[in-house]
Amino acid sequence: MSGGKLTALQWRILEALAPVRPAWTLSGGAALAGIHLKHRATRDIDLFWREQPELYSIPRDVEAALKHEGLVVQVVQTSPTFCRLNAVEGAEACIVDLVAEPVAALGPPQSFSLSGIVIAVDTPHEILVSKLCTLLSRAEIRDLVDVRALIEAGGDFDLALADAPKKDAGFSALTLSWVLSTTQVHPMAKAIGWGTEETDAVASFKDLLVQRLLSAAAPE
Repeated sequence: MSGGKLTALQWRILEALAPVRPAWTLSGGAALAGIHLKHRATRDIDLFWREQPELYSIPRDVEAALKHEGLVVQVVQTSPTFCRLNAVEGAEACIVDLVAEPVAALGPPQSFSLSGIVIAVDTPHEILVSKLCTLLSRAEIRDLVDVRALIEAGGDFDLALADAPKKDAGFSALTLSWVLSTTQVHPMAKAIGWGTEETDAVASFKDLLVQRLLSAAAPE
């Protein structure tokens, strides 16, 4: 399988994990990079099990499926609701994040055919809402890039703001505006080798996002 900005290894991982039950939903940067926007590469794959309080035996099943594929698998981090695996083949590696999310999705996922196997993929709106919630706890440059790309592709920012508390009860536009106002884009961009033009564009978008959040939080 190929296409988008996912590597051949990342497509192989998705194909190898498609039979895992209960079924998962592909989300985050991998869903954007491989299917929806194809705007950037990603080093990780995010798989969600919705309406599940814990992962239970899922990490063991996933690890077994990846090893059956011939990959070397290392458990990087684990908890009842989250597991991070590093899948390696030769010189290439991919982080696989497994997430148990107790709340339901905002809407049904889309279906995507992968080598004749159908997998569930979060909609762009679902991912936009999730990215806004993620920025509240992890203001990383890749999340800003994704939010900008989703909005430029027609994402409904106002609806995403309204839906965000359904995923995170502690979400507020005012709090996110404060978090982003303290986020320094230029040092993060320098650390990953970005050029001035690309850095300035994301920094300008961040400032615009802060203003939109402040406007949304202002009383009528």
